[in-house]
Amino acid sequence: MDKPEYTLEEMLASFSTYKKPKAKKRLLFDQSPLGGIGSKWIILFFILLPLIEYAGIFNPFMFGMLGIAQAIIFYVIFLSMIMILIFALAFINNTKVIRDIASSWEHYFIDIDINLILSSGASPYKDFFKHYSIALNKGLKGDDMYSYLQKSFTLMQEENKDLLEAMSSSRGR
Repeated sequence: MDKPEYTLEEMLASFSTYKKPKAKKRLLFDQSPLGGIGSKWIILFFILLPLIEYAGIFNPFMFGMLGIAQAIIFYVIFLSMIMILIFALAFINNTKVIRDIASSWEHYFIDIDINLILSSGASPYKDFFKHYSIALNKGLKGDDMYSYLQKSFTLMQEENKDLLEAMSSSRGR
């Protein structure tokens, strides 16, 4: 099999964050381990958008043209548009990260869908971040991390075999 484009550590760092003793799923996935824009820059951009809007609407020139009532109405309307834009950009960012790492993930874990790991709902792999935290606390890296996660996936599949069977039977319909 070909060498994967990204290492296991790069993939895990893109969608998780680790603060001892716990690893968590990122709300906004990080592209910097994959050679893209870091999530901190995206968050900074999101924070700056309302400030830029404020400066654009409430500067002396625009404020003089609009007046206080219209300026406030424009600010509220454009702020709601900015919130929709932020939601859409976060969704696009997270989808791009998953799409970029999917082929490398399949190299390491052929039978395990990455979307099931990152799912917020009921999933056979809902304890993934708990097992990943244990591996990080043990200081595992590289092949040791890979073998530990393989064993963890097997354990999670055994614990949730009823859910896996239900999911596979619903796909077969």
